[in-house]
Amino acid sequence: MSAPAQPTRTPGTAEPDSDEQRLAQLGYQQELRRKLSGFSNFAVSFSIISILAGAITSYGIAMTAGGPLAITLGWLFVGGMVTLVALAMAEICSVYPTAGALYWWAAALAKRNKAAWAWFVGWFNFLGEVAVTAAIDFGAAITTSAFLSLTFDLEVTPERTFVVFLVIIVAHGLLNTFGVNLVRLLSDVSAWWHLVGVAIIVGVLAVVPDQHKPISEVFFEVRNATGFDFSGAAVYAVLIGLLMAQYTYTGYDASAHVAEETHDASRAAPRGIVMSVVVSVVAGFFLLVAITWSIRDYDAQRQTELGLPPAQIFIDATGHTTGTFLLFICVVAQFFCGMASVTANSRMAYAFSRDGALPGSAIWRKVNPRTGTPTNSIWLCVACSTLLVLPSLWNTTAYLAATSIAVIGLYIAYVGPVFLRRRSPDFQPGPWNLGRWSPLVGWLAIGWVAVICVLFVLPTTSPITASTFNYTIVAVAVVLGAAWLWWLLGARRWFTGPRQNVIPTVPQPDPEVPDPQVPDPAGSAGSPPERAGAADGERG
Repeated sequence: MSAPAQPTRTPGTAEPDSDEQRLAQLGYQQELRRKLSGFSNFAVSFSIISILAGAITSYGIAMTAGGPLAITLGWLFVGGMVTLVALAMAEICSVYPTAGALYWWAAALAKRNKAAWAWFVGWFNFLGEVAVTAAIDFGAAITTSAFLSLTFDLEVTPERTFVVFLVIIVAHGLLNTFGVNLVRLLSDVSAWWHLVGVAIIVGVLAVVPDQHKPISEVFFEVRNATGFDFSGAAVYAVLIGLLMAQYTYTGYDASAHVAEETHDASRAAPRGIVMSVVVSVVAGFFLLVAITWSIRDYDAQRQTELGLPPAQIFIDATGHTTGTFLLFICVVAQFFCGMASVTANSRMAYAFSRDGALPGSAIWRKVNPRTGTPTNSIWLCVACSTLLVLPSLWNTTAYLAATSIAVIGLYIAYVGPVFLRRRSPDFQPGPWNLGRWSPLVGWLAIGWVAVICVLFVLPTTSPITASTFNYTIVAVAVVLGAAWLWWLLGARRWFTGPRQNVIPTVPQPDPEVPDPQVPDPAGSAGSPPERAGAADGERG
């Protein structure tokens, strides 16, 4: 264990730097560079949610399963449930603003088996982060391929789409390697690009088309092209189609993963989590209504040779030139989205490796002294995401499966700490908290995640063949099985949960009195930290 870190002082003040002091209380030195503002923290999560990425690239999922009802009203319903999850997560983030985030929270909140909780939540988080990066950049490749087809008349093939994916994800690895200042700048630009881009698309689709779909159909029409025809198949299709919205609402844990790089992290990071979801719900609703309102030939646009239904809708509704311009807005937004996803993914891998949980942790936890970024973890995430996308060369449902894996992996990791927080009556809220609404919000969030974990491993297409099989359950089972086997055969003897690399400098009470709020390197409760804020502080 390294020497104790001394709290730094801000010039002109008598108080220690609260962010670095809080991090030291949680057991870590300030290694990453704290360069992100509250807006930049929000921008990272908002960019990963990216309504111009997830809602565009997965639009065809809901067109096939559920139709306009699943696209518009389904978006609002799922958005409401996801907001509850975000609120429950944000309350915990305010107390533990660390890059480890979800698995670190689990270790801190568990009464027993702290290391085991951290291990499994961490592996689900890692799986989800890799899958969401893969799905985002593969979706960006699909959109970019459609744009290249419209611009240069290139045929869209699985092989060309995979090559485009490789170019995009390598570019994201390089941009993240250059340093957090560039990431901050591009994330800020990304947030405004998304907001202005949505406004332009909605405005154009509202004014330019000479005809629109009836409003009643925009909100209430149900379509079922899944191949299932049993009694109640239409309802089943609508439920499956909710994957479009649920997948889009992923990645907002990024605000927690970059907390060690954010100023006033105990307030800014939870705000970033919640506001990224809320703004996405509102802006995404207007975007999806505008696109669905502009549909002319539903089946033809759903099965377009471009491989991206919204692209065909843009072209048919506004003409080739204007439609291509609207698609270009989406291409740039999706590039920003993937870049932010690699940022969050690499920070999670860095933190998990810092605690010795990934194979080769000594490699992945290194921080580049010149750029202040975990360069090795960045390229680890790029490589893992590429492996997950490889089946797209022969499996036509690979993108859908990647989205399902991302949803299930991430949301299990999201509510694991929420569940533990609900079972921890001595939890002391931070400066951002839910007050008396905390129990209701937390249990509703847990219930919703239980529903989607069942829903999104179900078959999505009939007949079920080798090329249409939803391999989500296989991928999740393989990772869970491998993590469990590794835990059983060895990790339980050496993985102790979060490892402190600095001794807290605050006055210590009686060490015999345990505190469940902060785990120590041995997996037992550590010394209680000074609270970053009182329970009656700022309300979320």
